[in-house]
Amino acid sequence: MGSTEGIRELAAPALASTGVELWDVEVSRRLVRVLIDRPGGIDLEGCAQASRVLSPLLDGRPDLVPDGSYQLEVSSPGAERTLRTVDQYRRYIGSPVLVKTNVPVGGSRRHQGTLIHADEDVVRIQPADVGPDASLELRHDQIERSRTVLVWGSTGNRDGRRAPSRSAKSRTDTAGSAAAGAALADPDSKDAGS
Repeated sequence: MGSTEGIRELAAPALASTGVELWDVEVSRRLVRVLIDRPGGIDLEGCAQASRVLSPLLDGRPDLVPDGSYQLEVSSPGAERTLRTVDQYRRYIGSPVLVKTNVPVGGSRRHQGTLIHADEDVVRIQPADVGPDASLELRHDQIERSRTVLVWGSTGNRDGRRAPSRSAKSRTDTAGSAAAGAALADPDSKDAGS
């Protein structure tokens, strides 16, 4: 298995030099998935360019990637984004989130509500099912996973834009898949079995 933290440290500055932000890295037995973003969103060409930047970097660091052959997938984080860093949490203050904890907190491991605070120690949400004065504080070491939640028909999101209609989401998902496919089709990508 590869090293997500090592790949983050290697990839972030290289991607930043091309105007792209590293959002997340996921590594499994045969796959390195790199999620990227930039102001205005990421497109197919942005994913292909990032793949061309990352592929030789990862070639030079076999200690960071899965043993043997693997696939490099580069794509957008999508509308519902995984939140891992304090900076990512802070960007989404005021947005709906879903947080799963590794231990029950307040009698549950799943918590949905509005993100109202984030710092180096804790994340605080206002649960959807309680009054406006209540909040739930979660330490980072209690959080197993968290992500933003797209609310259809809302008047806006963190960018002040309207949420896409369902038909627009289908086109977005297709473009995201195409972007990932283009990155995989890049001849510099690691392709298992080719």
